[in-house]
Amino acid sequence: MDAGGATNFTTVAGGSSGAGSVGVQIRQTRRLPDFLQSVNLKYVKLGYHYLISNLLTLCFVPLIIVTLIEASQMDLGDLRQLWLHLQYNLVSVIICSVFLVFGLTVYIMTRPRPVYLVDYSCYRAPDHLKAPFHQFMDHSKRTGDFNDSALEFQRKILQRSGLGEETYVPEAMHAIPPTPSMAAAREEAEQVMFGALDNLFANTNVKPKDIGILVVNCSLFNPTPSLSAMIVNKYKLRGNIRSFNLGGMGCSAGVIAVDLAKDLLQVHRNTYAVVVSTENITQNWYFGNKKSMLIPNCLFRLGGAAVLLSNKSKDRRRAKYRLVHVVRTHKGADDKAFRCVYQEQDDDEKTGVSLSKDLMAIAGGALKTNITTLGPLVLPISEQLLFFATLLVKKFFNGNVKPYIPDFKLAFDHFCIHAGGRAVIDELEKNLQLLPIHVEASRMTLHRFGNTSSSSIWYELAYTEAKGRMRKGNKVWQIAFGSGFKCNSAIWEALRSVKPSHNGPWEDRIDQYPVKIIS
Repeated sequence: MDAGGATNFTTVAGGSSGAGSVGVQIRQTRRLPDFLQSVNLKYVKLGYHYLISNLLTLCFVPLIIVTLIEASQMDLGDLRQLWLHLQYNLVSVIICSVFLVFGLTVYIMTRPRPVYLVDYSCYRAPDHLKAPFHQFMDHSKRTGDFNDSALEFQRKILQRSGLGEETYVPEAMHAIPPTPSMAAAREEAEQVMFGALDNLFANTNVKPKDIGILVVNCSLFNPTPSLSAMIVNKYKLRGNIRSFNLGGMGCSAGVIAVDLAKDLLQVHRNTYAVVVSTENITQNWYFGNKKSMLIPNCLFRLGGAAVLLSNKSKDRRRAKYRLVHVVRTHKGADDKAFRCVYQEQDDDEKTGVSLSKDLMAIAGGALKTNITTLGPLVLPISEQLLFFATLLVKKFFNGNVKPYIPDFKLAFDHFCIHAGGRAVIDELEKNLQLLPIHVEASRMTLHRFGNTSSSSIWYELAYTEAKGRMRKGNKVWQIAFGSGFKCNSAIWEALRSVKPSHNGPWEDRIDQYPVKIIS
């Protein structure tokens, strides 16, 4: 669970007597590092390793093209001569045929099966769960858990967060006092997961009994029985279903869940996989006064998504997207990265998630590693050559040469940047040299739904569809950050011009967006 940004805060006491006055100064620091600085060559090599691993397939393509061109230029006389020649070289023909059949068999058996995204659904909460700023602050004050300094800090964070007035918090947080019980947390989980799944099954006409793989991710709420077991019980899924429950993996766990489902679909033929990504707020609201632990209260909101994946060839005709690549980066070996988003208790033994002041710098390092590996897989050859050439010049000739930063706009048509916070969207826009329209989906998702953790990238994709911008062949880059510390990317290709699904998250508001975000 991570907010995607970090803030330095200073408390200033004033007055000569009595309680005095308390002020809060907030400074945004530790911005993402400039990607024009050093890039680690080993990650470039890793990306090129992925490229070379498919070299055999790439070499066969021009050979097949040349063969077809030569065959198209042959007339009947040439074919007669070829037949006579083959009659006197029967052994050679048999040997070549055996090798050809063997090669085709090996290729068919070992090539990755395509993974299709049939459809997905994002949960939209009922209106009575909306939490406008004035109500949020009023409830925070009335709980009696926060001192004046903490209340003022939350107010300033809200004003600068990029969130709008229509985000949602769970039922338990609307009560005075709040009721963060186990029963309330289960109710929230059921409301979000079942709401998204009901809509998904209705839109796709897939029967729950047809699901062969289930992957659920939720970082901070992992009851017994598990969330995946709750889904199995609710929809009476079949007894041999392969179910998985991922916990504690932060806001990037949605991509991890997709990656796990993809690997399982390579093994199990002709089946469906459902991925459910959510977060639970009820039992993870912080009721203390430590400022680094108050930020999640201001940013995280109610939300979740359910995704239907398939490896059935017949589903290509109705699927929205094909999964192209997943690239995962884990910085957990570094102690600072490991602890930058950390669940703990404060001095008063109140539990919350603490965000380190180094969060943005660590996120920048993870992002740099991830895109350096991703580049050779997706960038045009011209961009790759420029990138690699400048790295070689820097390493062997002139260390002061700045590496060439590839133009990722040449590789992707749409960007779904995890809506973790306003700061991380700003910095990615700057460092990847994106245009405002490229980060519009992320900003509007943050404004309308807040930080919904691992499901935010699906709300962003839904925004792009609702705006009518997704065309056949378009490439989509989903990128998310998570505790640990992780940065993960998923690349999708649109199989058709995609229209929004029925009862989508933006169905009632898309005409009102984009809105201007006040600084």
